[in-house]
Amino acid sequence: MNASSKSSQLQIRVSAAEKAAIQRAARRAGMDMSGYVLSRLLNSPVRRFQDLAEACLDEGSARFALAELNSLFDGQSGGELREAVATPPPAGLAPYHANYIAAMVEYACARRGIRPPVWTQSVAPLAEPVFASQLESLRLYLLTHSPPPFRRRGIFIDASIGSRV
Repeated sequence: MNASSKSSQLQIRVSAAEKAAIQRAARRAGMDMSGYVLSRLLNSPVRRFQDLAEACLDEGSARFALAELNSLFDGQSGGELREAVATPPPAGLAPYHANYIAAMVEYACARRGIRPPVWTQSVAPLAEPVFASQLESLRLYLLTHSPPPFRRRGIFIDASIGSRV
């Protein structure tokens, strides 16, 4: 957002110590105080979710973005998660990535006892199943051990290592 598009002002009261701490943090980040405070408030989990989902549009970075999404969801409270995933990921995701993200969101919501966002229902399950391993001997294991949101979407993974999916 450029300065010319800003048309309103917000003022907050802080102690001298709080102001000094914000100034130091802004300096470390290479930003002015207003920019720093806004980046902390507006660069929320909502933006992080959208940025990581958008990274899945690129096949080369999708694997890393999915891992980062997992870490993001793992560290959020129910309220933070609900807010972060309220808006659907960008259009144009490959069906596999759209389903993987939807399954991750459903899985994270289930773990926190909250209802998944409505947009997850609009992601049609994969037409053909996808297995995390090409080894035939592992398929039965993956069929029976994949988390339910992934199974419903035709994605068969092993979530036993640190419960990371």
